[in-house]
Amino acid sequence: MLTIALDAMGSDHAPGPEVAGALAVARAGELEVLLVGDEPRLRAAIASRGSATARSTASAVRSTIGDAPGIRVVHASQVVAMDDHPAQVFRARPDSSMRVALERVKAGEAAAMVSAGHSGAVLTHAVLVLGRTAGVDRPGIVTVFPTPTGPLTLCDAGANVDAKPAMLRQFALLGAAYDLVVHGRARPRLGLLSNGSEPGKGTELTRAAHALIAATPGAFDYLGYVEGSDLFDGRVDVVVTDGFTGNVVLKAAEGLAAALHADIRYEDTGGALLAGVDGVVTLAHGRSDAVAIANAIRCAARFAGAQLPARLAEAVGLVRESREA
Repeated sequence: MLTIALDAMGSDHAPGPEVAGALAVARAGELEVLLVGDEPRLRAAIASRGSATARSTASAVRSTIGDAPGIRVVHASQVVAMDDHPAQVFRARPDSSMRVALERVKAGEAAAMVSAGHSGAVLTHAVLVLGRTAGVDRPGIVTVFPTPTGPLTLCDAGANVDAKPAMLRQFALLGAAYDLVVHGRARPRLGLLSNGSEPGKGTELTRAAHALIAATPGAFDYLGYVEGSDLFDGRVDVVVTDGFTGNVVLKAAEGLAAALHADIRYEDTGGALLAGVDGVVTLAHGRSDAVAIANAIRCAARFAGAQLPARLAEAVGLVRESREA
């Protein structure tokens, strides 16, 4: 049974959704969850949500609250807030729930980490605790849009607001490798998001990235520029963009789905992978409810079971070797 470390203090309404989501997974007997956060608050939340069995790794005392195994409480005395500076908070709060959860992955006590907290802080903490995948300059967030024609993979969805052309090339490799492992598409159709399909369109960033991606061998069929209107019509499988644009696309799609009461439940899609770090790190939305947290935990377990970080590292490494040959 895989063990997943959950930053239980990350969401907008923590720790309620985290505890409820972890209990749902644990009661199904699917996984073991390390609930990382303020122990008294976590135990109170567990008790308020029905019976469960919790074991504190901090005190090594087993306390029986009920009949559901699979939950362990790991005490962390500090919290990363949404307005914290990522690098500063890493140094200032070494006992944060975010950092402690990642350290459990680093130590081999958990196969993956899940957080609904500050995505920029998750990125910084993951890089400093787990390290980068060899050959990756900046990890990117891979997210999936449910569409009428199948899943659409997008990278980067918010990790890197100020990107460089070489980063977008790496996002193309990471997105294509993710699409292969998770969705089974051996050569996904990949496009670079722009404001038009003509070669002269875009920005200095997209024009330089276009040249790099077009010269990248294997892994995907490159379609060139794609527009926002192309994202949901089935012509593209993987979309590459910078984190600023990707996050705007993600939030706009969420808002449109809600406004139109569309049959797209983002809480059912699981978590977004932080691709390019040496371990499985999955991000959930800050507004996640218990269903979304439970699905993010299951999603992280699938990523770990598929050895996704190793597969992504292989994809980046093969391209690097071909360019150097």
